[in-house]
Amino acid sequence: MGISEPVSKRNVKINDNFFGYYTRLARDVMIPYQWEVLNDRVDDAEPSHAVKNFRIAAGLEKGDFYGFVFQDSDVAKWLEAVGHSLMTHPDPGREKIADEMIDLMEKAQCSDGYLDTYYIINRKEKRWSNLCECHELYCAGHLIEAAVAYYEATGKDKLLKIACRFADLIDSVFGPEEGKIKGYPGHQEIELALVKLYRATNNPKYLKLSKFFIDERGSEPSYFIHEWEHVRGKVSHWTKKEEPAPNLEYCQAHKPVRLQDKAVGHAVRAVYMYSGMADIAYETGDKDLFDALRRLWLNITKRQMYITGGIGSTRHGEAFTFDYDLPNDTVYAETCASIGLVFFAHRMLKMDLSGEYGDVIEKVLYNLVPGAMSLNGKEFFYVNPLEVWPEACEKNPGRHHVKHRRQKWFSCACCPPNIARLLASLGDYIYSVNQDTLFVHLYIGSEAETGLCGKRVSVRQESKYPYDGEVCFVVSADGPVDFSLALRIPSWCRKYEIYINGERENYEIKNGYAVLNRAWENSDSVRIFMDMPVEIITSNPKVRENAGKVCIMRGPLVYCIEEADNGPNLSDVALCPDSEIKTEKSADLPEGTVVITVKGIRTVDDEWDNDLYRPYRKKIRPVEIKAIPYYLWGNRGEGEMQVWIRAAQ
Repeated sequence: MGISEPVSKRNVKINDNFFGYYTRLARDVMIPYQWEVLNDRVDDAEPSHAVKNFRIAAGLEKGDFYGFVFQDSDVAKWLEAVGHSLMTHPDPGREKIADEMIDLMEKAQCSDGYLDTYYIINRKEKRWSNLCECHELYCAGHLIEAAVAYYEATGKDKLLKIACRFADLIDSVFGPEEGKIKGYPGHQEIELALVKLYRATNNPKYLKLSKFFIDERGSEPSYFIHEWEHVRGKVSHWTKKEEPAPNLEYCQAHKPVRLQDKAVGHAVRAVYMYSGMADIAYETGDKDLFDALRRLWLNITKRQMYITGGIGSTRHGEAFTFDYDLPNDTVYAETCASIGLVFFAHRMLKMDLSGEYGDVIEKVLYNLVPGAMSLNGKEFFYVNPLEVWPEACEKNPGRHHVKHRRQKWFSCACCPPNIARLLASLGDYIYSVNQDTLFVHLYIGSEAETGLCGKRVSVRQESKYPYDGEVCFVVSADGPVDFSLALRIPSWCRKYEIYINGERENYEIKNGYAVLNRAWENSDSVRIFMDMPVEIITSNPKVRENAGKVCIMRGPLVYCIEEADNGPNLSDVALCPDSEIKTEKSADLPEGTVVITVKGIRTVDDEWDNDLYRPYRKKIRPVEIKAIPYYLWGNRGEGEMQVWIRAAQ
């Protein structure tokens, strides 16, 4: 079906019942709130000092650097979110605040273009001496992404010039040429950012530098081992003492990227790298790189992805572990990792028009991303568990990373601004086009305008997603236009019907898309009806954590059970898979929310007294189990939560 290009958010207006709320929340609440946090003006939130670090680096204040070595990236991601937001919703007041922050960054930038407040403030620390651990190139990447987004939105190039000066310095330091460092970032990010800079400036050296970082990674001898032994004397930035050699799998430097076939190591680093690899493959037509990406994609989505779209199953290194290892209660599933998975899927979709990529984007967008934030937009999850026992979260050291309530901010605050920039750029993910086809990847109510077959075409989408599978499209065009409209048929959808102007339509299925070919007239309408029955889902028997358990899904939504509806000790609840299932609108959750009730059983526990163990007796009582969408858990007070539920035998 060929290569396609996304329809830019500049030409997409979102008016969706579901995501209209979340995109407004990002624009009107999250972005302003996060600016306050970055300036340390929110009570009881983890301190940030990220803006203050820039003021100190600029010589406007006295003080020491505060926070993690990557603290600058929080400001950069916030600026990127502002850029995306301004592109679709101009706001002079917000633009003025962003301009003032950019002025501050310009003051902090060194004369040679270097801009990293940790190293500027801590002048005794040597630049580029710990690529493996110290995030200089990662922070540079986020700065570049912010600069491109802000330039595209406003036409103002001050931040773009700041980013170019920094990128030019990096290009003078790194590369295959004699005298340059043959290194690459410990935390990938700059690779995809440099491709964005190349596209914004049409300067091929940025694409070449990105390709160098991708190609050099995993080569022998390992730069990270050389750096550890000869540049930083085996001393770790984190412990300030001598440590063993770096774990190369942790940062995906264990073998050349074209030879990698399993997702390993830190999950965010991995999917950011895969996104950069996909950009390079797209720009250069590198088939070997694409083939490696397909292997890695299949390993993640078929072996190492949670049903909610979470990835990274252990807190140790925030990392992948091995195939089918998907614990629910000690899971990590960092918010940033799933957002990175969306970036990866979106780039693969440009080269390989297959519905599987849209399926994963949909899974993350309707389950994990809204679940990682509160309904008020001011509290967040860093870790996204599928099972929570609040007492264990507080008292078991092995589960301290799992929170049972969302936090106002984090000392490592990568996730909140990542959510903001994703939601602010959501319009980029809905549609794409090639020469003669408009692809619909997501059923998000919106209006889009694009060029097709030499003419301007616009489409209005009216969607009842995610609680109803009816979606309508109305085409606007000047005269008949021959093109194809390709609608993704979600993998969860077993039965659907498509009508054009009220008439049942025949269509061809290609790679998960229903392709409608015709000469489209102005006001032609397309309506698709997708059945959304409740389904009881089971997992591969190799996923040991889910043995004997089931999960409830309806359409794109994963459901969970909470203590608020089902009482405590949810591990004792068993669901009767063959019993009658009922759906109804909720009275205490956001308007339109569909909740599910199904029969189940519990153990009768009134005879246990103080015994810890006793001979087995089968004594149960019937109960009604109530399930709510996973993305809404934790919004009605503290309590237990479970996605995978024991199946009654």
